[in-house]
Amino acid sequence: MSTKTILLVEDNPSDVDLTKRALSKGHILNELVVAEDGQEALDYLFGTGIYAARDSATLPTLILLDLKLPKVDGLEVLVRIRSDSRTKRLPVVILTSSREEQDIAASYDLGANSYIRKPVDFFQFAEAIKNLGLYWLVLNESPPKARL
Repeated sequence: MSTKTILLVEDNPSDVDLTKRALSKGHILNELVVAEDGQEALDYLFGTGIYAARDSATLPTLILLDLKLPKVDGLEVLVRIRSDSRTKRLPVVILTSSREEQDIAASYDLGANSYIRKPVDFFQFAEAIKNLGLYWLVLNESPPKARL
């Protein structure tokens, strides 16, 4: 049985730590891969750059994607995920502090599955992460792998 991996794309070390703590508090023990910028996320997904030796056929079950990222921003990462047949069906949850209406609209227009604003309060954040994990990793039926 394969492990359901979460790819967290987040450049803020404090938010990475908060997410790890929230996953642990929610008893979500899945493997967590952290990409600190958009380019690293794309390299991980497509087996390029520092991840050239990684088997890119093994994809995460869920991507938690921040929007404000260095090198390649979150919306561009989403465009590239949705434009490739290998990754176009991957569940992508935008997890960001942005309350900008244009960010919400653009995220959904580009194919995000969900848009969650990071709560400021840790307990609210932990509850949101727990619910995300329960839904996307346990309840949701993953799409079949795209045929190449």
